[in-house]
Amino acid sequence: MEPAAAAAGEGQRFKRIPRQAWSGNLELDPLLNENLEQWPHLNELVQCYKADFVKDDGKYGRYESVAPPSFQNQIFEGPDTDIETELQLGNARHSKPEDATEDDTPSTSGRQIYETGSSASSSKVHCSLSPLPAYEPAFDWENERSLIFGQRVPESLPAINNSGLKITVKVLSLSFQAGLVEPFSGTICLYNRDRREKLSEDFYFHILPTDMQDAQISLDRRGVFSLDAPSPSVCLLIQLEKAATEEGGVTPSVYSRKEPVHLTEKEKQKLQVWSRIMPYKESFAWAMIPLFEGNHAGGLGDAASPSSPLAPSISGSSSQDSIVDPISKLTLDGKLNHYSSGSSVIVEISNLNKVKESYIEDSLHDPKRKVHKPVKGVLRLEVEKLHDSHNDVDNVSEGGSMANDLNDAGDLNNGRCSRSSFDGIRSSLNSSAVAQKYAHHNGKISDADNGDNFQAFDFRMMTRSEPFSQLFHCLYVYPLTVSLSRKRNLFIRVELRKDDSDIRKPPLEAVHPRERNTMLQKWGHTQIAVGTRMASYHDEVKISLPALLTPQHHLVFTFFHVDLQMKLEAPKPVIVGYSVLPLSTHIQLLSDVSLPILRELVPHYLQESGKERMDYLEDGKTVFRLRLRLCSSLFPVNERIRDFFVEYDRHTLHTSPPWGSELLEAINSLKNVESTALLQFLQPILNMLLHLIGDGGETLQVAAFRAMVNILTRVQQESPDGAERNRFLINYVDFAFDDFGDRQAPVYPGLSTVWGSLARSKAKGYRVGPVYDDVLAMAWFFLELIVKSMGLEQSRLFYHNLPLGEDVPPLQLKEGVFRCIMQLFDCLLTEVHERCKKGLSLAKRLNSTLAFFCYDLLSIIEPRQVFELVSLYMDKFAGVCQSVLHDCKLTFLQIICDHDLFVEMPGRDPSDRNYLSSVLIQEIFLTLDHDDLSQRAKAARILVVLICKHEFDARYQKSEDKLYIAQLYFPLIGQILDEMPVFYNLNAVEKREVLVVILQIIRNLDDATLIKAWQQSIARTRLFFKLLEECISHFEHNKTGDSMLLGASSRSPDVERPASPKYSERLSPSVNAYLSEASRHEIRPQGTPENGYMWNRVSPQLSSPNQPYSLREALAQAQSSRIGSTARALRESLHPVLRQKLELWEENLSTAVSLEVLGITEKFSVAAGTRSITTDYAKLDCITSILMGLLSRSQPLAFWKAFLPVVYNIFNLHGATLMARENDRFLKQIAFHLLRLAVFRNDSIRKRAVVGLQILVRNSFNYFKNTTRLRVMLTITLSELMSDVQVTQMKSDGSLEESGETRRLRKSLEEMADVRSKDLLKDCGLPVTALEAAPEGSSDNRWSWVEVKHLSKCLVQALDAGLEHALLGSVVTLDRYAAAEGFYKLAMAYAPVPDLHIMWLLHLCDAHQEMQSWAEAAQCAVAVAGVIMQALVGRNDAVWSKEHVASLRKICPIVSTDVSAEASAAEVEGYGASKLTVDSAVKYLQLANKLFAQAELYHFCASIQELIIPVYKSRRSYGQLAKCHTSLTNIYESILEQEASPIPFIDATYYRVGFYGERFGKLNKKEYVFREPRDVRLGDIMEKLSHIYEAKMDGNHTLHIIPDSRQVNADELQPGVCYLQITAVDPVMEDEDLGSRRERIFSLSTGTVRARVFDRFLFDTPFTKNGKTQGGLEDQWKRRTVLQTEGSFPALVNRLLVTKSESLEFSPVENAIGMIETRTAALRNELEEPRSSEGDQLPRLQSLQRILQGSVAVQVNSGVLSVCTAFLSGEPATRLRSQELQQLIAALLEFMAVCKRAIRVHFRLIGEEDQEFHTQLVNGFQSLTAELSHYIPAILSEL
Repeated sequence: MEPAAAAAGEGQRFKRIPRQAWSGNLELDPLLNENLEQWPHLNELVQCYKADFVKDDGKYGRYESVAPPSFQNQIFEGPDTDIETELQLGNARHSKPEDATEDDTPSTSGRQIYETGSSASSSKVHCSLSPLPAYEPAFDWENERSLIFGQRVPESLPAINNSGLKITVKVLSLSFQAGLVEPFSGTICLYNRDRREKLSEDFYFHILPTDMQDAQISLDRRGVFSLDAPSPSVCLLIQLEKAATEEGGVTPSVYSRKEPVHLTEKEKQKLQVWSRIMPYKESFAWAMIPLFEGNHAGGLGDAASPSSPLAPSISGSSSQDSIVDPISKLTLDGKLNHYSSGSSVIVEISNLNKVKESYIEDSLHDPKRKVHKPVKGVLRLEVEKLHDSHNDVDNVSEGGSMANDLNDAGDLNNGRCSRSSFDGIRSSLNSSAVAQKYAHHNGKISDADNGDNFQAFDFRMMTRSEPFSQLFHCLYVYPLTVSLSRKRNLFIRVELRKDDSDIRKPPLEAVHPRERNTMLQKWGHTQIAVGTRMASYHDEVKISLPALLTPQHHLVFTFFHVDLQMKLEAPKPVIVGYSVLPLSTHIQLLSDVSLPILRELVPHYLQESGKERMDYLEDGKTVFRLRLRLCSSLFPVNERIRDFFVEYDRHTLHTSPPWGSELLEAINSLKNVESTALLQFLQPILNMLLHLIGDGGETLQVAAFRAMVNILTRVQQESPDGAERNRFLINYVDFAFDDFGDRQAPVYPGLSTVWGSLARSKAKGYRVGPVYDDVLAMAWFFLELIVKSMGLEQSRLFYHNLPLGEDVPPLQLKEGVFRCIMQLFDCLLTEVHERCKKGLSLAKRLNSTLAFFCYDLLSIIEPRQVFELVSLYMDKFAGVCQSVLHDCKLTFLQIICDHDLFVEMPGRDPSDRNYLSSVLIQEIFLTLDHDDLSQRAKAARILVVLICKHEFDARYQKSEDKLYIAQLYFPLIGQILDEMPVFYNLNAVEKREVLVVILQIIRNLDDATLIKAWQQSIARTRLFFKLLEECISHFEHNKTGDSMLLGASSRSPDVERPASPKYSERLSPSVNAYLSEASRHEIRPQGTPENGYMWNRVSPQLSSPNQPYSLREALAQAQSSRIGSTARALRESLHPVLRQKLELWEENLSTAVSLEVLGITEKFSVAAGTRSITTDYAKLDCITSILMGLLSRSQPLAFWKAFLPVVYNIFNLHGATLMARENDRFLKQIAFHLLRLAVFRNDSIRKRAVVGLQILVRNSFNYFKNTTRLRVMLTITLSELMSDVQVTQMKSDGSLEESGETRRLRKSLEEMADVRSKDLLKDCGLPVTALEAAPEGSSDNRWSWVEVKHLSKCLVQALDAGLEHALLGSVVTLDRYAAAEGFYKLAMAYAPVPDLHIMWLLHLCDAHQEMQSWAEAAQCAVAVAGVIMQALVGRNDAVWSKEHVASLRKICPIVSTDVSAEASAAEVEGYGASKLTVDSAVKYLQLANKLFAQAELYHFCASIQELIIPVYKSRRSYGQLAKCHTSLTNIYESILEQEASPIPFIDATYYRVGFYGERFGKLNKKEYVFREPRDVRLGDIMEKLSHIYEAKMDGNHTLHIIPDSRQVNADELQPGVCYLQITAVDPVMEDEDLGSRRERIFSLSTGTVRARVFDRFLFDTPFTKNGKTQGGLEDQWKRRTVLQTEGSFPALVNRLLVTKSESLEFSPVENAIGMIETRTAALRNELEEPRSSEGDQLPRLQSLQRILQGSVAVQVNSGVLSVCTAFLSGEPATRLRSQELQQLIAALLEFMAVCKRAIRVHFRLIGEEDQEFHTQLVNGFQSLTAELSHYIPAILSEL
């Protein structure tokens, strides 16, 4: 609405558009200014052409949208991306050189974009972008409206002339070789050379000779010619004339002489003088210029093919891109630059044909005519093509839609734009306006005053089938030939006379002058036909006719002869004769007439009676031939129309007899008028018929109504484009109809009555004939008339007495009229209803028509009256009805709700809110439940479009307006909540439509209303949040569009039209249409020339750089045709710019939705905090489910930034509930996602995750005073996360290393315990005190950094264990030790969580079983049982007590005794209770039992059975008890058997392994004790370990094994070599004396069964101190090394780290003494050991023999003898201390004594066969004694 109008109160509803006069018409001409009142029909006609157009400004809706918001790229980070930093760096890079240009940062104009900044409260988050603009980013109201069925399309303003093409011609100069000395003049007109007819009137120009050109102005005039379409047969016909040649003077042949001769001075003077006295002209030359090139046939509507031979072209774009092509020589070189600056071309015409004699135009093309000599001269013209201005409105306007930006000039159909979305004054082609416009377009102001343009009348106007749009009323007279019997110099004068009373009276001033700016003249002259009998003429005389022709009006032609010689004075013409032509008899469109010539005109020469007395030349033959052309919009040539006009006058002036039957006849005969005439006078005829309907009697009314219906139907059928509303009729209703400009009563009462009565009689079942269907088809026309008539009355009533700034009050209809309208509406409704069922399209059209009727009435009458009509409609179409009817109903609502003031409509009674919106919501909800899928989609679409329309409406941008609108639509949410299945039945597209509307409504609601919605019931509140969850899942952002297939499965196959291809699932369906439209057109190049048009459009066949997308287009086509191709492929086919747009929209949509939902959740949590709503306060599942939904989807940075403050606030309000047991699942999810985010590379997100974890910790302190439970929770989630995150990555050499994710996670976990987190909190928008955990009412802060650090440490440990396990990935099969350790570490890291602890222990157990390490496997099983037993003891619900746990611990020290709170804390949902039962404990104990038995460690089995027995006792399972005891029996027997074995039982061998070398990684410089099966020898383990570790060496490292067991100094080893040192070690008994110098014999300790649990090991290493590698006994020292391991064997793993290593050194003599004592002890042991039964002698004998043989046999050199030789002889003996000497001798003596005893016992035991052996022993003993006596003389006495 123009601001000016808006100021005038309501803004005058009707806009008056002044008519433009035609071709600067002089006031219509004096003849029309007579009093017209006596001729009502003339009055009507004149009124018709002169009255302003009255246009209803609001009829086609008016909509001003706010600027679309600008979207910012949303950053969606993955764990490994950091787009944010990249962008910042990128921007920083850009902004360095030229301070940040605008383009770097997306502008934030339009609406506010997220900037949550550091606001702790997130209410600010809420004012971020709303989801709607991103969902419907290409919202185009015009376009959406045009999709409504039966949508009215506005027409452009009826143009003054509708031609498609205008050409202006301006004469620049004329020059001759001979020089220009006399004035020339000439005419230019359009001429069709094929049909030999003039297309326009003549445009006159005058050229003065060069020296007289002060009056240059004569050339400034332009002629403007109109053309329908370019065609090669249209040319400019130029005819030059000059003053008639003086006899004997200078002949015109001087201008055509071959040799270049200038005129002599004398000749010049002669010519100049003569041309001044000679007023009469003769023809001089002519030329015909074809405007369009020949090979481009009649305007196909595309640019000519670029290959056309005529490069220079005058191109431009009106409805067609055609080319004006002067064939003549052009001054410009061939490369004509197409109109880029001014769209004009200068044409030089050198082919002027000189004429010898006078001619008629028709003869120019006669083949018989002699060829004329060419004139040596050039006429220069400037030819320019104007576009019809409406195209410009189209392209200049910003409005409309992208379809405009991409408009192709090719798709406009003839003369009108096919998408006429602009109802502006399109082409009010006032010539001057055009000139001005183009003057500016071309960058030069046109030189002359614009009014100066001469608009040449287009003769085809008379034959076109369209209503006359302006007043013209003239006659063109063309004298053609006069044939006389003698030669004359003849010219003719033409004049118009009123009567024939006296020839001396002056004629009427009616002839149009040739010079401009002069008055109408009394007569006009033709040229002179010089010296000829047969004079021919081609002059055109234009005569204005009187408004009403009387029989007296006639033309008089006077023939003159003039001598062309200079006598004493200027030559005088002499009258030769006259001709007379009465007009009324000859008036036709075009008529050729032949007349005789009279010598004399007597008074009353027209009357028949005087004919005899007249004197004719040439015997009264008709020697004068002329042609008349009538161009009049006042005088119908058609007689029936004339009759009707006459009868109408008589009726109106009451001069006709009262019954008026002639009028009826005239009215009825209108049916038979041929269509062109009917169309030309359509407006006046309709006006007159309406007048009759308005105030005639009933008979007349009905007749007029029927005639009108008939006329309208015929006009409608004529409509060329098949539109449902014919454009002439639209123009009539929209512009021309003015309800008689208040000169008579308004039309609508009469019209409604007549029609109503017709409808009623039809309803009563009378036959009303075929006319009724026509009435229905044309109903739109009548209804629009009725409405406009009311509107005009309304605005007239209130126009003057309305205070400024107030709205026009509604029109009060008279009771009768409204009733009549109600009845009429009712009848039409019934028709719709009836016909719809038959499926007639007429019904659907009528339905739209009725909807528009209500739509229009809403602006005029009291809306509540309209509501009565609407409710009538709704009653008729109540409920869910047939699909067709339902469709009609939706269309009806769609149209009405599109009303500009829809939002402001009242309810039906004053207390109600908006009636229409409630009906709409009701119906839309009904439709969503409808079976027909297309209806559902339509309903959803209607809703979205309406919401968009309100949202972007510039009028409703205030928040209170938005609130009001949201409250209007709020009931819809209520309905959906009441019947959720309806919603769930929708398909995804429709769900999105509904959800986006719901979000938009909630977004603009105030909190109070929202809270009301949450107060109804718990279930309903939950459903409300279910909807929000749906939002999150339906608008989730996924980077690729490839998961969705194109053919949406839920669509039914019977969708009416093929849906446009789906580029995007997320966005509104209209975006797909927009994109396919956009990709069909090129994206407009950026730099278009100033005039907004690219001229050189290339024809579509040629692929050229201008059309780079043709391939892509083809692809898009192929995509859409092949159903099942993916949306992704479609996206690929888009132009990158569009694809970028699409992605931008999608990510903004998803962001906006997430933020929106977050905001609502926060509101909800605040409301729940005050307990003002109904929800499940125990679990707050609404909040938890939404938060989980948000967290589990990929969200943009903006969301994460907003998320923390919200979560913080929610936990502040509801921490106790959220941290409670019931919400474990939620907590776990939150913990999981926070940990997941802690892995992100983007620091903003990672920091927030850390703070999020801190918030959880704080709440844990707050409500539980500790973090035990949270620790369990985090441990669990960490373990789940580890299975998702890629913990390792490949290095280049194929080995694995820790991945970036792991590093970042570790960093985050460490940061969690970082005391300096204040800045971090600030960064994340939280208060600095956020972490203080003080329960309400107390001031002590429960937060403990120590505990947080512990928590962090535990988590890091779990992370590392997982990492280590993963790093082993590749070598698990090879390095079983490491594998087992990996499992063990995991088991220990997850110890707080029984389930995980058990899980990893069982993995470990399996691993051991595979390696056949049975003891270790059994230990694992025991550990598992221990975990379960502890938990059960802790719960006091088991048969066991702490003592039992303690006994278990003896077997497996890892079982800890403090049954802490951890096990109970670990009762997290899904973890804990289930597996911890007595049965499961028993199961694992039995497994342990089995495995220990396999390891032959039976004493452990016994302890385990003793733990199982109490269970069966308490259950009284005697069968099981019996089994247990049986197995106990077996166990004890096995133990006995082990003990009885002469070869002591060994359960395993132990080796110490030292690792030295970089490549060993963590093992470097560490020592381990390995427990290996008992059959593994030193060589085996060496081989095994070399095999494992060689695999780990790379090319630069080699593996060495250190051969001895000395201490290794790591620093002295070679770098680059890895060393293994492997030594066999012995386990140390608990009570063993390690200081004893004796050699250890293991079997000595097996005397009793002990638990074989070892954690200390020793080995002895001999060495010498003198540096020799080996020496005698006297030099041989011994080092005994004792190793302490971390834990005891059998352990959960095969190797334990050595934690402590001590060593003792023994001197050589101590060694010797030790050796001897060891042997003594062995023998004594054997002798004293009691045996069970005497019969069992055999094993004893054998062992005794073995020992004796080693002690007494002489050949044993190493034995006792060698000790003596070493120490007791010579030099060493002197070195011994006496004490040592004594000890040595004592030991030897004791040894010999024991040997003696042993020999005796041996003798008792042997039988026959061993006799000989005994003798050897005795001999050996004796000789040994003898040897020893050398050293120890005392020995003999001792023995």
